[in-house]
Amino acid sequence: MPTDPTFLSLNLLPDEQELRPNGTRHSLHFRKAPLADPREQIRHLRGVEVVACSRQTGRFADDLHAAGWPALHPGALEIFQINLGKLCNMTCRHCHVDAGPDRTAENMDRETVDLCLRALDRTSAHTVDLTGGAPELNPHFSYLVEECLRRGKKVIDRCNLTILTTNRYTHLPRWLAERGVEIVSSLPHHHQDATDAQRGEGTFERSIRALRLLNAEGYGQGRPDRVLTLVSNPVGDELAGCQGALEKEWKATLEQTHGITFDRLIVLNNMPVSRFLEWLVQRGRLQPYLERLIHLFNPCTIAGLMCRNTLSVSWDGRLFDCDFNQQLDLEMRYSSGRVMHVRDFDPEVWAARTVRTERHCYGCTAGHGSSCSGSLA
Repeated sequence: MPTDPTFLSLNLLPDEQELRPNGTRHSLHFRKAPLADPREQIRHLRGVEVVACSRQTGRFADDLHAAGWPALHPGALEIFQINLGKLCNMTCRHCHVDAGPDRTAENMDRETVDLCLRALDRTSAHTVDLTGGAPELNPHFSYLVEECLRRGKKVIDRCNLTILTTNRYTHLPRWLAERGVEIVSSLPHHHQDATDAQRGEGTFERSIRALRLLNAEGYGQGRPDRVLTLVSNPVGDELAGCQGALEKEWKATLEQTHGITFDRLIVLNNMPVSRFLEWLVQRGRLQPYLERLIHLFNPCTIAGLMCRNTLSVSWDGRLFDCDFNQQLDLEMRYSSGRVMHVRDFDPEVWAARTVRTERHCYGCTAGHGSSCSGSLA
């Protein structure tokens, strides 16, 4: 692989450079692409003309109302999700975060990590969900994990797997296992060609290597303190299939072919934002994809939407209804219009808010539904 200047942002060792998959060379932000601007993404989504069907209008708020939800309000706060930054060792073609090795500026500092912990102490959330980018690349990752566990919280590490195969992070499988951290790992497909097409050549091989490291530490073998969850999303513009049936298929294939075991599979629809939105626009597929999401709007998914039980904190401390709203800069706001920040977190204000919605929300409510915890219906 030729030398890539983006390696320098991670200070990777020479042998680690060979382990960096390259789904697409640079982030939208680095390329100064128009769709790097969240406002431009929303403009594209709003501008799509869809053929109305007998049930859906293509206006998410109206379709919510017709389904018996005049507004979307939260339920109990269960999950405290922290996005530790956009820095990642990969630049996957579908990434809704637009993460990559060139996103060095957007990483949570220690002060904001401590503000998150202070806010966490004001909630009844039972789970802390750490995401990115690659959350492990944040210098305060270990500190944050330890502090959350000291508070008796369940901790989830949303891991891209390949980071565990680099020399600097091969200790993590054992370190995370000793602390009972659940690993939620991205793996688009159980076949190499499909995974590499989305995440970069060589990704599947390195992911299998990482899964074997996790299995060796007791992950994926039915232990409640070593839970290994795989996350699949379609390769292209199809919607996610039936989660239960796919889990059986994946378990059989990975064990028979690679000797890999895992505990559960969750499936997600690709959200039409960021790099996947760019992929759709470049191929003239945005209109049919969005139309399919709209026509498959499923009211049964609404009660379980992650925006109703999750607080999403960005790397700079701003508060959001969900990780997708975070990437579109749709912040939570006070009635005055001021943006909410974790330093001022008030559980009562959170509980009284109305969730901000846009057309991308059809991605969570189409078909079986889609959230950070998988299918909803």
